[in-house]
Amino acid sequence: MRTLSALLLSVALAAPLSAPGFAQEAPAPMITVTGEGVVEAAPDIATLTIGVTTQGDTAAAALAANSTALDAVLARLTAAGIEPRDMQTSNLSLNPNWTGYDSGAPKITGFVASNMLTVRVRALDSLGAVLDASVADGANTLNGLTFGLANPDPVLDEARKEAVANARAKAELLAEAAGVTLGKVVSISETAGYQPPMPMFRQDAASAAPPVQGGELGMTATVTIFYSIAE
Repeated sequence: MRTLSALLLSVALAAPLSAPGFAQEAPAPMITVTGEGVVEAAPDIATLTIGVTTQGDTAAAALAANSTALDAVLARLTAAGIEPRDMQTSNLSLNPNWTGYDSGAPKITGFVASNMLTVRVRALDSLGAVLDASVADGANTLNGLTFGLANPDPVLDEARKEAVANARAKAELLAEAAGVTLGKVVSISETAGYQPPMPMFRQDAASAAPPVQGGELGMTATVTIFYSIAE
């Protein structure tokens, strides 16, 4: 028994000294930077949302009036050069029109039908004419106008390059200031997006169509890069 006890005690005392692998190693020194790149480009596509709202004594009458007005709008847009693939119904609603709340006895006095249509305009020089055509026969609501790029990838790729170059410049500056040598890239992560332009309207008495200027939009890329510090 004494021999076994002595053996166990010696093993217990020796274990901490013979297991250096359990000790936590210090993390490798690194420099972490975030870079941003912005590339501006003129938009080449516009998306507008228009609405057709009609009323009727009955639900059927309101829907029928709405369908008639919407058919006229679609015909106008087609004549203005909009293809069927670029017109999509985004919302259709039918609601009772309640009145008489002030008298304490509200009642339904008719129905209101609303149909929202999303239109993609690929020829921006015709955008003013498209807006004019959409409201000429029935469309009575303009709910939004946005600009974009049909193919944003090339512009976004340039923004990515600028973001990486910006991050590299920051890392080199930090390494120089700290008196160390910048090493290899350990990892790169990215977030990307764009800055949509605000649609700009201007008065033009010589034209019935509302002129619209698309301005520019900025594609933005942001990267976070981990660099090792060379020994």
